[in-house]
Amino acid sequence: MGQKLPKVVLVGAPNVGKSVIFNYLTGAYVVVSNYPGTTVDIARGQTKINGKLYEVIDTPGIYSLSAVTDEERVTLDLLRCEKPDLVIHVIDAKNIRRMLNITLQLIDGGFPVLLNLNVMDEAETLGIHIQISRLSDILGVPVIATSAIGNIGMKTLTKTIGCFTPGTIEPLSFSEPLEKAIHDVSSKLTLDSGFNRRLTALLVLQGDGAAGRSIIREAQFEEIQQYRENFSERMGQSLDCLIALERQRIIDKLLQLTVKYGKGRSRRRTELLDRITCEPFTGLPLLCIILYFGLYQFVGLFGAGVLVDYLNNTLFVQTIIPIVEDVVLQYISLEWLQSFIVGEYGFFSLGIRYAVAIILPIVGTFFIAFAVLEDCGYLPRLAMLVDRFFKMLGLNGRAIIPIALGFGCGTMAVMVTRTLETKRERVIATFLLSLTIPCSAQLGVVLSLLAHNKTALLIWAAYVLLVFIFAGWLSAKITRSGGSAFYMELPPLRVPAVTNVLKKAYSRMFWYFIEILPIFIITSCLLWIGERSGMLTSLIGNIEPVMKFMGLPAEASEAFLLGFFRRDYGAAGLYDMVVSGRLSDQQLVVAAVTLTLFMPCVAQFAVMIKERGLLIALLMSMMIAVTAISSGWLVNQGVMRLWIM
Repeated sequence: MGQKLPKVVLVGAPNVGKSVIFNYLTGAYVVVSNYPGTTVDIARGQTKINGKLYEVIDTPGIYSLSAVTDEERVTLDLLRCEKPDLVIHVIDAKNIRRMLNITLQLIDGGFPVLLNLNVMDEAETLGIHIQISRLSDILGVPVIATSAIGNIGMKTLTKTIGCFTPGTIEPLSFSEPLEKAIHDVSSKLTLDSGFNRRLTALLVLQGDGAAGRSIIREAQFEEIQQYRENFSERMGQSLDCLIALERQRIIDKLLQLTVKYGKGRSRRRTELLDRITCEPFTGLPLLCIILYFGLYQFVGLFGAGVLVDYLNNTLFVQTIIPIVEDVVLQYISLEWLQSFIVGEYGFFSLGIRYAVAIILPIVGTFFIAFAVLEDCGYLPRLAMLVDRFFKMLGLNGRAIIPIALGFGCGTMAVMVTRTLETKRERVIATFLLSLTIPCSAQLGVVLSLLAHNKTALLIWAAYVLLVFIFAGWLSAKITRSGGSAFYMELPPLRVPAVTNVLKKAYSRMFWYFIEILPIFIITSCLLWIGERSGMLTSLIGNIEPVMKFMGLPAEASEAFLLGFFRRDYGAAGLYDMVVSGRLSDQQLVVAAVTLTLFMPCVAQFAVMIKERGLLIALLMSMMIAVTAISSGWLVNQGVMRLWIM
């Protein structure tokens, strides 16, 4: 058996720099995003300090030790079950008043805590001066100041981890009545809930659901519940509110002794930028500019236009494929094997060409654009901007994270819906992602194909947006979801670091390519088998009436069949049809709308089953199929009339 390594766990609110610190300590790379919700699962790595190995664990963001979202539950389950040897609470020093709440909870829980005041350079720029040693003395835990992105204070943090010795930490006291209630409840606890008795008692008093469930088997469970109700009546207010107010009173007193606020050099500029990006009057035009240059110009025209045209039409079609065909025909005499490699559905001429020449450049340009938006701090402000609108869809501004990620990869985005607080919100977001949000490759192809006709592009965008709004509104009415309360940390707006942007884009491109290449090859092999056996012709023949119903040529059946395996594969098939002149502009609009609203790909459907359950995934898929086909018919009727006029 291997030696058990000491566990160092990084905890804190989203967007405070935990992943940057994790990368520094372990040398491993996980996607470091300037918005909440990226680290949905736990990342593990190792670091060696003074010749000693440590296991370092990066956890999803939390706002308190009372779990609301799935990502918070992941973190709390780890703290309960894995008994860390050191918990590093990473906070944004600019928001110390709000974030010390978790520090006090961790101290109440008896965890071996190290408080890391990150982003100290920006705090000092805003005139916030913290007396580190005095704060450490009062809390009774080590306090280290860092600026992880600038690599400031990181050696001191590493050194402190290496010489950290756990000791008994005395919690800061609440008022006398509350301390007595904590003592009375904790004295009745006999079972292990994962937290110590003091923290468990506090969580039970404030009505935490997980803590309440953990003490159901206690012999005095009924007495504890009755005591809580009686104490709440005596105090004349909600105990959750009472404990929050008392903890904030402690924090305010602590900050009076340790923090001085001076004149900030850039506070006014920061506030101005926040207003520009978050208020509708200025934020919406800015969003339109970002969409135009980031998605339309960079991804649609440059990625799906210039890069795909060069890689597919010039490099592959004119150079690489003819060379491979010559080699195959020269050295392979079997006709079936020749067609398997370079035939119409050959794994090289179709599968590898689609993945490398059509999909990868589009996905790559999208991930670069997305990484820039992440790194500059714009996405949280976008969440603030759309919060009121998303409330009408049964969501809140936080849902912009999975929705935005859906433009990269729907499979990944469905997983990130875990960050939403309620089951209703997660169901609505999953449905909207699967119905209306095209992945980056599909979006890039559509933008590129429609770019020559602004009317066609406008019809496609307006119709998909209308379906998005109506589907969200109807889902909110059916599920009776009004969107939960919205809160999110706003990181500073900064110039993106080129190396960080390229590293994130490369990492995502690499894993995306590793995922799609086998699927594309397998799909082309299945299509080849279907063609040789006649099954493909029969299947396409069954789909042709649906194509005719929407006013599309029979050949479009193939693109929609490809889209069932992967949406981006279907988009690539659509690209081939346009290049070969088999679709008119009117038909292209209909095909683009229908394919955008088409069934989720196999990978996304599998994740939907995992996250939402088989029944909900099947119901969603049936509704999506009906919506897509009926939309194709409606758009065809409207487009034909518009073109005739």
